[in-house]
Amino acid sequence: MSMAVGDRDDNEPMMEMNTTPLIDVMLVLLIMFIITLPVQTHAVKIDLPVPTDAKNNVDPEKNKITIDPAGTIAWNGSPIDLAQLAQYLDETKALPVEPELQVQPDPYARYITVDRVMAVVKRSGVGKLGFVGNEQYARVF
Repeated sequence: MSMAVGDRDDNEPMMEMNTTPLIDVMLVLLIMFIITLPVQTHAVKIDLPVPTDAKNNVDPEKNKITIDPAGTIAWNGSPIDLAQLAQYLDETKALPVEPELQVQPDPYARYITVDRVMAVVKRSGVGKLGFVGNEQYARVF
């Protein structure tokens, strides 16, 4: 900022604009904008089963879904597509005691494939769902 020195009549208007109020208003608007920003989160909504203490509902048969980096979905070791997965899940729901479903995606599997599989699992209404092999992600990240 500069200061006028010399012949200046006190009755003359100032030619410089006072920018202090402008800066104050801009700072208040900036703070309000930061506070009102929504938190960016992404989640896949799945209703997980509620744990119970009853041991008689546990079935020794467990079905396992694996997803490899190439996008191949396997049901207990044999490759399947999403339509077959929905059919197998409907068959397990018809059993007297629902077996546990274990999902194990490879750390390098594409997210879209895992998301599609989880959407089929959610639509089928599986009650016993577990994610296995989570320790393998510690080496990736």
